[in-house]
Amino acid sequence: MRPDDHLRLSVAAEIAYPDGSMTASGLRQEAKRGHLAIWRAAGKDYTTLQAIDEMRERCRVHVKVPASGSGRNASRADASSPRQPGSSSTTAAISPRDALLAKLNARKKR
Repeated sequence: MRPDDHLRLSVAAEIAYPDGSMTASGLRQEAKRGHLAIWRAAGKDYTTLQAIDEMRERCRVHVKVPASGSGRNASRADASSPRQPGSSSTTAAISPRDALLAKLNARKKR
């Protein structure tokens, strides 16, 4: 059997997906989406194994590389910050006691 031999969708699905994960109905749906080339003769749909391979290429999910994120870059690993992770304060660090006193003073002023 050659890759360009025309096969009924059910036969092509059995050969290309021996685990049964794709059926003739699934191939027909991919054809409707424009991913798979099929031929219709006498009301029967045909495709080739080569067309299924091309469909797989078109449907391949490509992993996106994040444009930004919190992951550390290997080139910046040695340039660490003296601040603790998770600290997002932009003001000078104050002690917990001073923070509590500031909150209490703010309540008194209300």
